This record gives sequence, structure tokens and C-alpha cells, in this order.
Amino acid sequence: MRGIFFDEDDARAAALVLVRGGFAAEVVRERLAGEDDDEDHPWAVLTDAPEIQLEMLVETYDGWLDYDDETPAAPTKAGFVLPLPDAPKRVKRPE
Repeated sequence: MRGIFFDEDDARAAALVLVRGGFAAEVVRERLAGEDDDEDHPWAVLTDAPEIQLEMLVETYDGWLDYDDETPAAPTKAGFVLPLPDAPKRVKRPE
């Protein structure tokens, strides 16, 4: 998970707060697709901190949360993957 900030100072301040809290944090330049000007790229803070803590810092410095390219977990019930139907449900009786 990472927090995206428009200002380098804000990204470094957020990373410092996370490091002082005992978490790993790294500030990198985030290159967005379609952005031509190198000076307009935002800054990303990569961290292992809990989501709520990073979310509070993102709100403080007017940034946003960006989740890594993780695929969402399958819906589960009591730890088991829910079965999907093989075919559409028939409403009428077969003739």
C-alpha cells in the first residue's frame, strides 16, 4: 500500500511520522501514465504501516491512498470460497 502526495515535503513529512512510529517507509517519485512533465509527477510513500495510519496522513496532506496491484480476495464464508452456479437458474419447469 502506498500514499500519494503532490508535494515532496509532504511525502517526506508523512514518511518521517511513519518511521518514528516504528514502520518502514520509503519516498519515491510516482510516474503516472500520460503525464509528460517530469516536474508534475507526484510522490509516493511506500510503507508497511496499517491502512488507517497511512489514511490519516494522506488526509492531513491532501493526498490519496493507492493499493498495490493486489487482486481482491474471493468472497468467503467461514474461510471457504463460495460456490458459483454453473448455469442460469431456471424459473419455469422444463417442458
